[in-house]
Amino acid sequence: MTTIGDIDTAYRRCEQITRSQAANFAYGIRLLPPLKRRALSAIYATARRIDDIGDGTMPPDEKLDHLARTRAALHLLPDDDDGDPVLTALADAAVRMPIPLAAFDELIDGCAADVTGRRYDTFDDLHWYCRCVAGSIGRLSLGVFGTADPGRAQPLADALGVALQLTNILRDLVEDRVDGRIYLPAEDLDRFGCTLRLDGARFVDPPERLSELVRFQARRAAQWYDTGLRLLPLLDRRSAACTAAMAGIYRRLLARIAADPLAVTRSRVSLPGREKAWVAARALVGRSV
Repeated sequence: MTTIGDIDTAYRRCEQITRSQAANFAYGIRLLPPLKRRALSAIYATARRIDDIGDGTMPPDEKLDHLARTRAALHLLPDDDDGDPVLTALADAAVRMPIPLAAFDELIDGCAADVTGRRYDTFDDLHWYCRCVAGSIGRLSLGVFGTADPGRAQPLADALGVALQLTNILRDLVEDRVDGRIYLPAEDLDRFGCTLRLDGARFVDPPERLSELVRFQARRAAQWYDTGLRLLPLLDRRSAACTAAMAGIYRRLLARIAADPLAVTRSRVSLPGREKAWVAARALVGRSV
């Protein structure tokens, strides 16, 4: 039988995972009141576990097996958490709040696509992937935030997740390619005459073509932010601040990439901690970022 002490310990474990591994999201999560902060940490810790399976060093067949077992364990929630602290916290949060646990199935589908090396011919194909791995987190988070108009809010949370994932894809362009992954649609690579073939850790594509490709993708991501951020007025003040802080950090990353597209080929584009804190502070007082 799970005790209150067990649940508190489980939440503390999830919060520790979030603080140590969610370099950008942690700035937004800390703006939430305690109950919502703990619930969102449980969602993040679960998602982190799934991502770590997909990005780990196990052979592909073992990764797919671990993902399948994780899916099965999630399907047992909230009735049976098997004593796993992360699942214990998630189960408690799901009892207290309308968290759509089925959205984790989509996250697992997206991670499985990474394991099998799926490529994306069109943006519609890539949109499916972004919706799986990031839109799902938006919908899970919305279950924590709450809204009086879920019919309007859910697609906007989805759109914001797509914007964040498109930003991640641009930021990690070289790193993903080294790992054998190409997310940008084949139709866009053809349009700009790029292959993303590497020579060592450098793309062999002409810099001007690569720049135009990245700018094009950045404009696309910006449009998804414009749509997704219409979610904010549908949330309470603290939930809106959390969302605005997380989105604001990634939006500023995107602006840096758009201003210097080849920066993603030289190093991992990031914001210093003081700038992230500034974005979070502005979000808390309702200022745009």
